[in-house]
Amino acid sequence: MPAKKKPNAAPLTGSALVKETCRRLRAARSLWDSHRNDACRHERAKALELYESLSEGQREQVPQVLRVWLRYRSEKYFGPHRTPPGKK
Repeated sequence: MPAKKKPNAAPLTGSALVKETCRRLRAARSLWDSHRNDACRHERAKALELYESLSEGQREQVPQVLRVWLRYRSEKYFGPHRTPPGKK
C-alpha cells in the first residue's frame, strides 16, 4: 500500500516556488521525451499553474531552456487550436 500524502500546510513562496516549478518542468520534459504524452500533459498543466503564479523576477530565475520548452510545447502541442485528448 502506498504511503499517504501529507497535505501541504503552507503554500510555496519565494525560492521554494521557483524550485518546485523547475522540478515540475523537468519532470514534464522527461515524460515528453519518453513519449508519455498524457502524463506529460498533466505535469505540464501543474507546472504552468505554478509558473503563472511567479513574479517577473522569479520567472527570470527559471532556466531559459525550461522556459523555452514550456512556451514551445504550450503553443505547438497544447494550444487551443489542438483537439483535446478523448476517452478511448
